[in-house]
Amino acid sequence: MVDFKNIHPYALRNVNHGHPPDMITRYTRPKMAAIWDLQNKYETWLAIELLVCEARVKMGAMSEADLAALRGHITVNVDRIDQIELAVHHDVIAFLTSLTEQVGDAGRHLHFGMTSSDLLDTALACFMKQAADILIADLNDLLQVLKRLASAHKRTLMIGRSHGMHGEPITWGMKMALWYDETQRNMVRMQEAKKIISFGKCSGSMGTYAHLPPAVEQFMCDALGLLPEPVGNQIIQRDRHAQYLQTLALIASSIEKFATEIRHLQRTEVSEVEEPFAAGQKGSSSMPHKRNPIGCENLSGLARVIRGNAQAALENIPLWHERDISHSSVERIILPDSTLLLDFMLHRFTKIMEGLVVYPDRMARNLALTGGMIFSQNILLMLVQKGMAREAAYEIVQQAAHQNGSFKEALLSHSEIVLWVTPDEIEAIFNPHNALAHIDVIYQRVFV
Repeated sequence: MVDFKNIHPYALRNVNHGHPPDMITRYTRPKMAAIWDLQNKYETWLAIELLVCEARVKMGAMSEADLAALRGHITVNVDRIDQIELAVHHDVIAFLTSLTEQVGDAGRHLHFGMTSSDLLDTALACFMKQAADILIADLNDLLQVLKRLASAHKRTLMIGRSHGMHGEPITWGMKMALWYDETQRNMVRMQEAKKIISFGKCSGSMGTYAHLPPAVEQFMCDALGLLPEPVGNQIIQRDRHAQYLQTLALIASSIEKFATEIRHLQRTEVSEVEEPFAAGQKGSSSMPHKRNPIGCENLSGLARVIRGNAQAALENIPLWHERDISHSSVERIILPDSTLLLDFMLHRFTKIMEGLVVYPDRMARNLALTGGMIFSQNILLMLVQKGMAREAAYEIVQQAAHQNGSFKEALLSHSEIVLWVTPDEIEAIFNPHNALAHIDVIYQRVFV
């Protein structure tokens, strides 16, 4: 179990705002939180330091005995590191001091030829890569749910809307296929973001390998599953991190898009779908009848936080010369927060979709709400195909659609329309299943 009190305090501020510490686990998924745990951070730093020492042993620059002494006597003590940092005001120095005080002469080999960013940026790449693996698994879970819904509701008719107004028939399954396709693109983006961030460095203070040869960096990166940064200065360039955050923001925005649709469709006057409402759940402190889409509303709000963090990541790209640390304080907030939040969002939305209540009968009722006006394009195209000028056909159909009463009756009683089409042809255009003629093609394209 993750010791949540050891997670960087900024890393939980968004998911835990306003809640007592014992409720953190309700809003933070332990596997993702463990990545940003201070114990894991320092143990990763130690692993990197020891890999550099191991590479130097292979070079003949350090003895096996000294490496064994380091491996056998050093442990990570978070409380001691914090205590030292209060005095030195430098987290890497505090970390190194806590290690060297545990060993004798062998401690002189720690951090040899390295700069702080060799340690910080390489470890950060490890954390972001691990976080990406969790988010990729989350996306895969969502894809499976959307695929099942698309299959189950392939022919569940509903009204399509543009500008919030009734357009023409679609199916709930088509909407699920559309969400699936977008989530597939987000999967590709997340996989690319993982690649773009999976680079480490051990090239020294200005990136010139002045004190350690590139072979040390290669050895370290190979062991960590990273690639060496091809060329750097004191840091790994922050366009990589910005692309990663932009990807998280895109995924969060897709979730907000899907959640917003559910919120609209759950409105009382629509009532076509409803997010799960648990036994014993209360919707309002004052109105017992309420069943509010609070889960989807929560997701809409959290997406705004991640988009804001993505903007901050863009601001981190232009640093002074070979490096300043204006990016550091920002990243201590936006990277833990954004990965924790998106993991939470994907998990919550997947659960909402698994338990989503779909009301096909209400969809059918809403489909008939306009009295058939949603088939106006069908009669328009039929008249054009029969030879009527499009402008004239449009005007006639629009007039019929804007009359009070039945649209079908208006068409059948229109003296000019009946000169071009038969009553049976008019009757045929009012079949909503006509819209499904090519649905198999759509599904074949999406679910290849």
